[in-house]
Amino acid sequence: SGSYKDRITSWDVVNEAVDADTGLMRETAFTRHVPAEKVLDITFHTAREVLPTGQLVYNDYMSWEPGHAKHRDGVLRLLEGFRKRGTPVDALGVQSHIMVVEGGPKYEEAAWKRFIDEVVGMGYDLLITEFDVNDKGLPGDIAARDKGVADYARAYLDMMLSYKQTGDVLAWGMVDKYSWLQGFTPRADKKSQRCCPYDDAFRPKPLRDAIAASLRGAAKRG
Repeated sequence: SGSYKDRITSWDVVNEAVDADTGLMRETAFTRHVPAEKVLDITFHTAREVLPTGQLVYNDYMSWEPGHAKHRDGVLRLLEGFRKRGTPVDALGVQSHIMVVEGGPKYEEAAWKRFIDEVVGMGYDLLITEFDVNDKGLPGDIAARDKGVADYARAYLDMMLSYKQTGDVLAWGMVDKYSWLQGFTPRADKKSQRCCPYDDAFRPKPLRDAIAASLRGAAKRG
């Protein structure tokens, strides 16, 4: 409505349109009748009419851990299609629900960098929109776990913030006990996830320090 549009500078217009398992477009009530690309194009063109100068974002959860190759490829095809058709999409929202898997940190750094390079090469900006760290693969000891979470987050954020195209960094929860991960992916040892920048008593953790250090070391924005 008119009362809000003047205050919105960035809008997550479409979320998770790509099936993570196949890399194809998800089926919805709309795509059963109209091609998926047309549905999304109409959505973004309508958003542009409402928000002529704001940033319009496509948001998804492809990640740098193993098992995301099809998802990344599908998102790239979608973004390429937007550019070819002149769809007004300004940025890719990278949810950044990163996870330390069983056996310790595993991530496909080279493949992820190629993905991000292709995204920015098409002229898209980047946002980190839903950042947290799933600690399921780390031991129960709190000090060791907090260090593992912080180190993993620092590696990820350092890479993402090395791109000048990365703008906002949004945490998907600030305090551990309120995180969606507590119920969505509980630890095998039943201990609470330590996935957010602040603990249950609202005290800053090593993850908070890692985020701050990555922000301080980020590439300068012109």
